[in-house]
Amino acid sequence: MILRIASWNINSIRIREPILQKLVDCASPDVICLQETKAQDKDFPVELAKSLGYEHLIFSGQKSYNGVAILSKLPLTEVETLSFIDKDEKRHIAATLPDGTRLHNLYIPAGGDIPDVDANPKFKDKLAFMDALTRFAKTHIKPRTRTIILGDMNIAPLEHDVWSHKQLLDVVSHTPIEVEKMTALQRAASFIDTHREHVPADQKLYSWWSYRASDWLASNRGRRLDHIWATPDLKPKLAATHILSDARGWDKPSDHVPLWADFEGMKAA
Repeated sequence: MILRIASWNINSIRIREPILQKLVDCASPDVICLQETKAQDKDFPVELAKSLGYEHLIFSGQKSYNGVAILSKLPLTEVETLSFIDKDEKRHIAATLPDGTRLHNLYIPAGGDIPDVDANPKFKDKLAFMDALTRFAKTHIKPRTRTIILGDMNIAPLEHDVWSHKQLLDVVSHTPIEVEKMTALQRAASFIDTHREHVPADQKLYSWWSYRASDWLASNRGRRLDHIWATPDLKPKLAATHILSDARGWDKPSDHVPLWADFEGMKAA
C-alpha cells in the first residue's frame, strides 16, 4: 500500500483552515507536515484535524511566528523537538511511523534580506542553524536508518529551482554559501532529493511564489524552497512525487504550496 507524506508551509493554520481541508479533499495524504503554523499549542485546531481524519497529532507552536506540526492517520511514537540554535523558536518536530521510519519536520530560518553575516544577524542565524542541523545528521542519521527530513528549508539549491539563477545568486535563499550548507546537509546522510528523482535537474520546479507578484502565474517567478529528502534505503520505495502548484491560486493562499511523496509498503508496521 502507498503511504503519502505531504509537507506544507501553511503560513498560519488558523487563517488557512479552509484550504487545509481542500488539500485533504484533493490529495488525501496519510501524513501532513506543516510549517509556520503561527499558533500556540492551546490554539491549535485539534478538532478540525481530527474531523479530517488525522487522529494522531503532534505540534510545537508559538504566537504569531514559526511553529511546526505533524498530522497523521497512523500512530506516531518517539516524539521529539529540537532547537538547533540557541533560541526558543519552534522549528523542528520529529516522530517515528509504525514501520520504524523516522520523520523530521523542519522550518529553517528564512535569513532576512541581506546575505551578509555581519550586516544581518538573521542570515548568520540561518547559516548557524544549517551547520547545527548538519552536525546532527552526521551524528544521528545514517544512510540506512529509514529517515525522512522535510519541510520549508528556505533554500533553492539548484539552478532550475529558481526563476533566474543569474539574478538570484545574491538573493537570500539561492546564494552560494546557502547552497554549500544545504549540500553539506544532504551529504551528511546521503539523502535523496525525492522530487528531483522524478523531475530532472534541468527542468524548472517551484514550491513558492511571492505575494508581491500581482499575477504569480503569469510572472512565474518561483523558487523551490520546500523539500522532501529520504535516506537511500527508502529510494526503492519511492513511487511518486508531486507539487500542487494550483494551490497558490486558492482563496487566501499561502505563498508556499503543498508537496508530497508517495512510498510503497510503508503503511503497516
